[in-house]
Amino acid sequence: MSSLRKLAVFLRPYWKQAIIAPLLMLIEVAMDLSQPRLMQQIIDVGIAQLNMSVVIKTGLLMVGLALLGALGGSGNTIFAVKVSQGVGTDLRSKLFRKLQSLSFSNLDKLETGGLMTRLINDVAQIQQIVLVTLRIMIRGPLMLFGSLIMAIMTCPELSFLLALLIPISLSMLIWVVKRAHPLFMEMQRGIDGVNRVMQENLAGIRVVKAFVREDYEKKRFEQVNDNLMNRSIRAMQLVAVARPFTMLILNLGVVGVIWFGGVQVKAGNITVGQIMAFVNYLMRTLHSLVMVSMLLTRIPRAEASAERILEVLNNEPKIRSKPNAIRRFSPKGRVAFEHVSFSYSDGLSDPVLRDISFVVEPAQTVVILGPTGSGKSSLLYLIPRFYDVTEGRVTIDGIDVRNLAEEELRHNIGFVFQEPILFSGTIRENICYGCSDVSDEEVITAAKIAQIHDFVVTLPQGYNTVVGQRGVNLSGGQKQRIAIARALIIKPAILILDDCTSAVDVETESRIWDGLTRMMKNTTIFIVTQRVSTALRADKILVLDNGTVVAEGTHAELMESNAIYREIYESQLGSEVEINA
Repeated sequence: MSSLRKLAVFLRPYWKQAIIAPLLMLIEVAMDLSQPRLMQQIIDVGIAQLNMSVVIKTGLLMVGLALLGALGGSGNTIFAVKVSQGVGTDLRSKLFRKLQSLSFSNLDKLETGGLMTRLINDVAQIQQIVLVTLRIMIRGPLMLFGSLIMAIMTCPELSFLLALLIPISLSMLIWVVKRAHPLFMEMQRGIDGVNRVMQENLAGIRVVKAFVREDYEKKRFEQVNDNLMNRSIRAMQLVAVARPFTMLILNLGVVGVIWFGGVQVKAGNITVGQIMAFVNYLMRTLHSLVMVSMLLTRIPRAEASAERILEVLNNEPKIRSKPNAIRRFSPKGRVAFEHVSFSYSDGLSDPVLRDISFVVEPAQTVVILGPTGSGKSSLLYLIPRFYDVTEGRVTIDGIDVRNLAEEELRHNIGFVFQEPILFSGTIRENICYGCSDVSDEEVITAAKIAQIHDFVVTLPQGYNTVVGQRGVNLSGGQKQRIAIARALIIKPAILILDDCTSAVDVETESRIWDGLTRMMKNTTIFIVTQRVSTALRADKILVLDNGTVVAEGTHAELMESNAIYREIYESQLGSEVEINA
């Protein structure tokens, strides 16, 4: 319950509705509790004494009280729904805002499938527990204790049956609740697994079909789906035990009341009306236990969801701006790595980068070459401070990037990732994603440099053409060029292109570099590429291997001094010659 109590803070904006709902439920419960006593009066006074006036008046009173109780119950439901929906909305918003604040390293540990489950399924569990609490949690205990008191007042001679039955039911419910929590936690993890496989399959459905792996994916989904089913069955089987057991106790109690009550009626100690009222109160008491058991069996699942939600909310960003961080910064673009080492697990594993030092002067173009896994992307991630260095420092214009405010730092850096990510919306909206207050002329200029303008104008709606989800209606090269235009439009002091022209032909890539050279003269450019032809245009070339800089210099210098670069150059030059031939 500790995790649920921590989330109770989300009830504060709705405290008035949260107070009104129980008060309205109190009216409903009070009206319900009055019914058996009125029924007793009809039986013992009206029917037994053949007094139709008492029957009619009491019957009309029962109808009136039932209507009043219905109004109270309806009002309770209305306010309970408002509170639960408000809490769910606020919680989802808080989770989403929290995710936006987390660093790359935080997100690396939180799987996307698991985050989707938290945002949708886990929040829904909290919504449900709030609704059930304001309905059943209020009604259940009120009806339970109210019925107990009324039963004892109505027929003290049979109250010993309550002392026997209720402890047995409570013991069973407590046992179920204790066993249910770990089972529901496993169940939520099972939902994570289903979401993960679903998301991977839908995102990669074209790859699945290209490699004819439909059967494999079906088996993979069946495995996680069956796993979820088995976990759900274990949890639900345990919960299902509570209700029939409580009903058994209820039926045994009714039999006991009729048995012992009949003896007392025969002896003249109690009336038939008292027995009927007592049975009614007994049924309400045990039905209240059933309601409470329903809530108590929901609590472990809600507690499991609350723990998972708090895991995200309590996750502190690894990357944060210092309180005295520089918030006004107009860099010229000088970038320096000073004995930089980096590990993705805070130094607990082998470093991805080792003792890297180099300087890039303003407006220089740097090409980074190296085999897969050599640390090229990791190196680039340190400049906008997506991750912090493990050792050494990265500076821009002599200022450690850790001393700059995150937003200010990244506003001055245009970054194009290896995999271009587009958002639902128009092509213009995607290009203007990082800088919405721009003119059509600026959009067109950026698109022309990225060599996407000529394609866009051929579309019926031009820049207002809607991009499908993740750019599904565009080719890989088109998506890459839109992503490049998105980085260019913010007019960055530093532009980072992380192998973002892999799906673009050599001729188009050459035109992109011509445009960058012509239009981005004052911008420092970092380019990760597999094409040596791009390196020929660079002011500086860095060759990475196994996390270290094994060569640094111009094309001419490296051709003379570095065998690795020379081998890369000669192998690619030969292939290009063959292609052109």
